[in-house]
Amino acid sequence: MQNVINALRVLEEVADRQPVGVGELARGLGLPKSTVQRSLKTLHEAGWIRPAGGEVTRWQVTSKALQVARRTELGLRDAAVPVMEELRQRTGETIHLMVPEGDAVVLIERLETDKPLRIVLPLGTRLPLHASANGKAVLAHLDRPLGDLPGYTDTTITDPRALRAELDAVLARGYADNRGEWRSDIAAVAAAVLAPGPVASLSVSTPASRMTEELRAEYGKLVAGAARTLAELLN
Repeated sequence: MQNVINALRVLEEVADRQPVGVGELARGLGLPKSTVQRSLKTLHEAGWIRPAGGEVTRWQVTSKALQVARRTELGLRDAAVPVMEELRQRTGETIHLMVPEGDAVVLIERLETDKPLRIVLPLGTRLPLHASANGKAVLAHLDRPLGDLPGYTDTTITDPRALRAELDAVLARGYADNRGEWRSDIAAVAAAVLAPGPVASLSVSTPASRMTEELRAEYGKLVAGAARTLAELLN
């Protein structure tokens, strides 16, 4: 059983860090290199990973892993859309469903507001974990070091200590917010969907000019409730 658990941990780490070598994987996972090498050999033989750029010293996931992820994604969408629709009706704003992928969250579904002033993000848009409501909602539930934090706007949190304090606040109140940290014209509140780890996040997204402090708190409570509802459907 431990060999299976090690292989799954290695696969997850490859997906997060690809392309990645044995030494980096061993350090990140706290496992001996020999254990990591055995897991890599097993995953390679099973078709889950392949050498990156033909180099046997660095690895990346194959389309097999991506196909499984897509099938999982479709199930997530099916469960999420009714929850998203209710959230849209209660807020009148655009609702986003995003999934974590490495150091980002990726938009996989959206329900748009009927209001004429809106901000439309294409499906597949990647948002940084540290500079978006969806990203911070997920990051607050991940045990990982806060490394390089690039700035995107004047309000992006680039100090790891300040970000850690912000993530503690996210856990305390149950939702994250974005005050123009990725794009200055976008505001949002988001909550992680825990099943049991953060498999996705839901957000209410608006033009920054429309997000008052009162609405931020109201939408935050609504999105946190919607995320709990979706988590119950998935668990």
